[in-house]
Amino acid sequence: MSVLDELQDQVQGAARNVGPAVVGIGTRRALGSGVVVAGGKVLTNAHNVRGDEIAVTFADGREAIGRPEGVDVDGDIAVLSVDTGDVAPIEWAPSATPEPGTPVVALSNPGGRGLRVTFGLVSGTQRTFRGPRGRRITGSIEHTAPLLPGSSGGPVVDRDGHLLGLNTNRLGEGFYLAIPADEVLRTRVDSLSRGESPHRRRLGVGVAPAHVARGLRRAVGLPEADGLLVRQVEDGSPAAAAGLQEGDLIVEVAGGAINDFDALTDAIESARTGALELRVLRGTDERMLSVTLEE
Repeated sequence: MSVLDELQDQVQGAARNVGPAVVGIGTRRALGSGVVVAGGKVLTNAHNVRGDEIAVTFADGREAIGRPEGVDVDGDIAVLSVDTGDVAPIEWAPSATPEPGTPVVALSNPGGRGLRVTFGLVSGTQRTFRGPRGRRITGSIEHTAPLLPGSSGGPVVDRDGHLLGLNTNRLGEGFYLAIPADEVLRTRVDSLSRGESPHRRRLGVGVAPAHVARGLRRAVGLPEADGLLVRQVEDGSPAAAAGLQEGDLIVEVAGGAINDFDALTDAIESARTGALELRVLRGTDERMLSVTLEE
């Protein structure tokens, strides 16, 4: 058997054996994919979940309404409860730590527009990207299987059709990142399937990075300073209750300098109590604000 024959068998085998478990998520304005991981349960990306009722389209064209059972926004995964009928769940790979060069097949069903199956190779591991709210997601698998928009939430599988990862983040130039289907993900999926959504401490702000903050302050005649510029404050958030305002520059949290978003999230997560002291610049005025964090 030639290499091309083996490749054809692998791709066609994935389409035949795994394809029925790959579903479309959403409608025209918000396309995504997902995969059946258990009876009545579909795994997808959190950024595909909008609202309490999500359109789910199966490979045979059947449509159903799914409801979020558990959502991890910062980890960008979600489990939907939906009538999966007689669809066989995908099988997890015994090990989700493939080496670079490992052949993989990626599958998707963007918004229910039909199954797509492509071939590629693992091009890297332990990659990092940002989740929907800017937090780091580490340990991802990078692969070269090309995917259409709306493919996030679909599976990437090994030659036996076992789940290696959940396609999540497009890098451009034909590369994709997938959250590895390791024991950590299985534990998280089990928790989400039970309705146990994680809750992390957060300020409730949107910020611009330090280099943008310096440029914007310079443009309006303010002295340059290192910090994160507050671009948005959520109503009812801990930041709003503390009096943080759009245009404030966060320069210190708990006495430590803040130069990037990771430093801010690390300070929030490592706080021993539910309160943080922030030093901010409002124009040229320095202010100290006390933020009570949600536990």
